[in-house]
Amino acid sequence: MSAYAQTHLAPYSSQAFEVRPFDAPLGAEVLNLDLSQPLNDEDFARVHRAHLDHGLLVFRDQRITPQQQIAFSRRFGPLQIHVLKQFLLSGHPEIFIISNIVENGQPIGLADAGKYWHSDLSYKELPSLGSMLLAQELPEEGGDTLFASQQLAYETLPAHLRQAVEGRRAVHSYTARYRDEVFSGVRRPTLTAAQLAEVQAVEHPMVRIHPETGRKGLFVNENFTTHILGIPEDESRQILAELFAHSARPEFIYRHQWQPHDMVFWDNRALIHLATGCPSHQRRHMHRTTIQGSAPL
Repeated sequence: MSAYAQTHLAPYSSQAFEVRPFDAPLGAEVLNLDLSQPLNDEDFARVHRAHLDHGLLVFRDQRITPQQQIAFSRRFGPLQIHVLKQFLLSGHPEIFIISNIVENGQPIGLADAGKYWHSDLSYKELPSLGSMLLAQELPEEGGDTLFASQQLAYETLPAHLRQAVEGRRAVHSYTARYRDEVFSGVRRPTLTAAQLAEVQAVEHPMVRIHPETGRKGLFVNENFTTHILGIPEDESRQILAELFAHSARPEFIYRHQWQPHDMVFWDNRALIHLATGCPSHQRRHMHRTTIQGSAPL
């Protein structure tokens, strides 16, 4: 063995896993990969490439701890801490709890996350690169998540909409539809002054270039995008309404039907997503980590 090979020998054994694309506009499942074991550089590079190629990966049967989820997520970049601190996992603030479970009269997580199409944390100066959502407890019915390719959406824009978005910027705000998000009659918690200071509105280009693939995609969403800069309000509303309708056309969508211990890793720079919801009496409990991205270009 050469001195170079000895110096760069990966400390962990390679895993014989398979990446199987879905019969859908995006996404692939990853089979026979155990994320409780750290990946060597070669395996990690293969996962990274698959994520860029498919936009979304489903890691099947991941019986991993919060710390293992955090460690794997950090391989892709620094993690972002959600503004709703009351729903962070105790001892692991990097994990945001999405759950409709109530204990001692208090929700243990955010029940209505994803009621409107959105890209996670598009309301931040540095929006999310991607999110990893790990199923802890699944309902017997419902609970699917939809994902739509915003690169396909951009590439199929009608001429008048393409002209309307090129070179334009839009405002994103966490509070844009905050009061509209209600689950079984329960409203989201009131934000404190400190929390509001964390989520001040930001401006982003309406079309962004993916920093790793160079592919263009729409970067507006119905949950957080409030208006387009530099045009009249009524015109802004009309253009955004058309964009929101176009961005979620069926031919751009992959529908994820959750299986026990699935962990889904999606690219917020290329996709938007929507939670379809489940009956309120059906328990749903998920752990999410969110990876910080770069300023959209």
